Amino acid sequence: MTLRQFAGLGALLSLVTPGLAMAADEVAAPVLNSGDTAWMLTSTALVLFMTIPGLALFYGGMVRSKNILSVMMQCFAITGLISILWVIYGYSIAFDTTGMEAGVVNFNSFFGGMGKAFLAGITPASITGPAALFPEAVFVTFQMTFAIITPALIVGAFAERMKFSAMLIFMGIWFTLVYAPIAHMVWGGVGGLLWDWGVLDFAGGTVVHINAGVAGLVACLVLGKRKGFPTTPMAPHNLGYTLVGAAMLWVGWFGFNAGSAAAANGTAGMAMLVTQIATAAAALGWMFAEWLTHGKPSALGIASGVVAGLVAVTPAAGTVGPMGALIIGLAAGVICFFCATSLKRKLGYDDSLDAFGVHGIGGIVGAILTGVFAAPALGGFGTVTDIAAQVWIQFKGVAFTVVYTAIVTFIILKVLDAVMGLRITEEEEAVGLDLAQHNERGYNL
Repeated sequence: MTLRQFAGLGALLSLVTPGLAMAADEVAAPVLNSGDTAWMLTSTALVLFMTIPGLALFYGGMVRSKNILSVMMQCFAITGLISILWVIYGYSIAFDTTGMEAGVVNFNSFFGGMGKAFLAGITPASITGPAALFPEAVFVTFQMTFAIITPALIVGAFAERMKFSAMLIFMGIWFTLVYAPIAHMVWGGVGGLLWDWGVLDFAGGTVVHINAGVAGLVACLVLGKRKGFPTTPMAPHNLGYTLVGAAMLWVGWFGFNAGSAAAANGTAGMAMLVTQIATAAAALGWMFAEWLTHGKPSALGIASGVVAGLVAVTPAAGTVGPMGALIIGLAAGVICFFCATSLKRKLGYDDSLDAFGVHGIGGIVGAILTGVFAAPALGGFGTVTDIAAQVWIQFKGVAFTVVYTAIVTFIILKVLDAVMGLRITEEEEAVGLDLAQHNERGYNL
């Protein structure tokens, strides 16, 4: 059973009280599975590792030296902020199934109830899961790490030019109005809008990557270009950090994808295998595309290809087979390369660290191709019998997410810009956000 199936169970929040006597004719109480619990604890730690320090280093190395601390600070601050908001109401919005009914579109098809606000009712005895069970507290934390990394990914699109105060408020509102509702619609279970459509998103291609990529594109357009872009050289200041960050993301992603099986089982094992295959294929796809186009392969290119492959296989990890993963990875590497270079230059938008070019485009490629390669006829392990019909469902899910995220993100940013302003001054931008916003330097020589 995939995380998507698991997350929608009506019995998601079952409570077990130790020592409760049961009559002989009653069904035995569910028993916690220590193996699944251990795997989910490990996966949770791996996904948090993706943001801090993985994403912080990946992004930090790509900005100019005067902005490294600002990007890392944003990743750490988002980790703290989203953790608290998740506990207060985010988990409830995403996974409370109150008012949901199969085939019925109502408010709760878009937005979960508040029955689990402040994690009401969750105790050490609360267990959950599809069959073999683990503590609900672990599931809460596992999903929290997904909620953390999604807004952190957006940082790459507007790096080097947004005020820290505006960033914090934007992320809090965006999490509330965009991330949590999209997670609910896709993973909330029967009665959720995209769930009922039949959208396949095993580990977050739509919920995390398309969501963050589109928001990042809107943010960089609303804020405008960095001063001097594209004529002034803005080369990454430490690609060593970026490669180390990419390696951490690669390793941590096994928790992201294999952990989304919500059990230590065959689905988790296959998810791990296809994640490795797709990532390797995308890294090589980007590298050779760049080599052929520009004459030399670059370290930044292969690191970007790694992330593109990880992104693209995410929605498919629980249903695609090894050869399907190979094709998804190659497609993502090549397509994301051209979108992050040629398309970006042609359209002229300043997506600082290619959040849209890698996460938005990679997520779209992966979501659509999931509808193809989840089919058993093409080596997949899903239940897809009509590939064309499933591709159409995937396309609808992508289109809805793009439109919803773009509109709501635009409104949030424009309101904040009118109320408090989003962008630092030209003088602050010239000095760098490290000094201007935090009164610190990344390097003191």
